Amino acid sequence: MFTRRDILRVSCGSLGAAGLAARFTRFGLMSAMAQSAPDYRALVCIFLFGGNDGNNLIVPLSQAGYDAYSKARSDLALAGSTLLPVEMKSGGAYGLHPKLSEVQQLFTQDRVAALANVGTLVAPLTRAQYRAQSSPVPANLFSHSDQQLQWQTSIPQGASTTGWGGRVADVIERMGLNSPSAFPAFVSVAGNAALGSGGRTQPVIFTPGGPLGLQGFNSTAASQARLLAAQETLAFDSGVSLVQAASGVVARGVDNAALLAKAMAGAQPLKTVFPKTSLGAQVQQVARIIQVRDDLGIRRQIFFCSLGGFDTHSAQLGDQQALFGQLSPAMGALYDATQELGVARSVVTFTESDFGRTLQANTNHGTDHAWGSHHLILGDAVKGGDLYGAFPDPTLGGPDDVDNRGRWIPTTALDQYGATLASWFGVGDADLHTVFPNLKNFSPAKLTFLG
Repeated sequence: MFTRRDILRVSCGSLGAAGLAARFTRFGLMSAMAQSAPDYRALVCIFLFGGNDGNNLIVPLSQAGYDAYSKARSDLALAGSTLLPVEMKSGGAYGLHPKLSEVQQLFTQDRVAALANVGTLVAPLTRAQYRAQSSPVPANLFSHSDQQLQWQTSIPQGASTTGWGGRVADVIERMGLNSPSAFPAFVSVAGNAALGSGGRTQPVIFTPGGPLGLQGFNSTAASQARLLAAQETLAFDSGVSLVQAASGVVARGVDNAALLAKAMAGAQPLKTVFPKTSLGAQVQQVARIIQVRDDLGIRRQIFFCSLGGFDTHSAQLGDQQALFGQLSPAMGALYDATQELGVARSVVTFTESDFGRTLQANTNHGTDHAWGSHHLILGDAVKGGDLYGAFPDPTLGGPDDVDNRGRWIPTTALDQYGATLASWFGVGDADLHTVFPNLKNFSPAKLTFLG
């Protein structure tokens, strides 16, 4: 049986069907859309859920810096001999986590940059201001759910129904950069993402490896009757706004998946080998959608991927080794795919996470929730081989520490990070302040890691 619940379920997962295409798609646009889409650009967010410990992502290798790191970290300090060395163009020697070999290789090729001590902020903040409670701070600091939302919405106080990626998609739609394509600018391959909700636009969600179709329809009379019932269910005006909204979501999902299935039908398999991991499957799906960008007639795309498990309150060394052992190969494979597709300069991959973690270890061989952290940006448009932002003073209780455990007060705001990405993507300076309402509080508004 094909029930209404089935329809609603697949609307949030792997959508599309050749059987429903005639009723719900706009294939009449395909001939106009199937032309080369010039000036293509894509952003790929990899969200590290749980709060990644950036202190073991990138480690200072100067004698003083490493000694301070090692003293504070105790048994969580990575041995200097195991770190993957990278020399910064602006000066300074650092080491990457030993499981980031693909990232290190791309770093030395000037294709990866690191952004130090970035996080959610209302306005620039000092330790004295924080401790005196004399300046505003983001709501519910150190809370997973609140900080995940703030990283995806860029709204540090109060609620937001839209994400900064969705607001970027709104600007792109208003500018007509993807017109006349009916395919959404924001695609999640990792479930629902607040980042992609716009005021005028909505994201589409696909499940990596899943069939692009509502399954179970064929040419038999019984199957066609079920298909007709499904069509009538979506088209039926119940008079109930919630039901109508749900039906609209499903119909749009079927449309979008059918457009993608049509575009992918003639695509050749990619030669790039992707890791057999959850994140590997996600970035492979991203690469396949990028591959058919011309058939979709789309010039701007934002993708959302994720990897969970970074809430390392205990046994951090082993857990983070396994997690970075997934992250680095996936980022490397995605970059290889962009080279294969000839869009390595047109695709920028970047990381986000709830927050950083304490420099000081806890008693369970783990770390606790903190604030500012370090992130990675990848692509040929990146001015790689360098560290941007200000690396925190590693002194416990020092000028960058909220308390005495190494909870870094961010020296770069999420707003500046996102505005730099959005500007490269095509958002004008005036619109940046709509996408990032607090951007006016920070100078410079944009950083220099993209060329």
